[in-house]
Amino acid sequence: LKGDREVVLAAVAQNSNALHYLSRDLSPFKNASEELRGDREVVLAAVAQNGLALRYATEDLKGDHGLVLFAMVAHDGLPLQYASEELKGNREVVLAAVAQYGRALQFASEELKGDREVVLAAVAQYGGALEYASKELKGDREV
Repeated sequence: LKGDREVVLAAVAQNSNALHYLSRDLSPFKNASEELRGDREVVLAAVAQNGLALRYATEDLKGDHGLVLFAMVAHDGLPLQYASEELKGNREVVLAAVAQYGRALQFASEELKGDREVVLAAVAQYGGALEYASKELKGDREV
């Protein structure tokens, strides 16, 4: 069943954790076939239910701008931790994440941890996000 696209697609459309019933260690997507973890439609259905399902997508899909943004909307910015390094350095993606979940700043690129607008958005959402900002911005009284 783990390799049957129609079965998996129907299951994750109902519940992103459905794949854990098909795997030994109860981790969604972890034991699904590589083909299905790389199938954009299957992953999109899973992240629609739970953005953290991005964790088990293939590296190619972790770099899919639209899919990653969708995952963050579905799960409050936290899926940024599973995005590709390229997207962790994408200002639009990181701003979308930290606006919903300030702590997501910890997963942003070092460059964006030093971006005033990104840090201000993170701190506005969660004051403690300042902990993840660059040294320079931590010392900035206006932040």
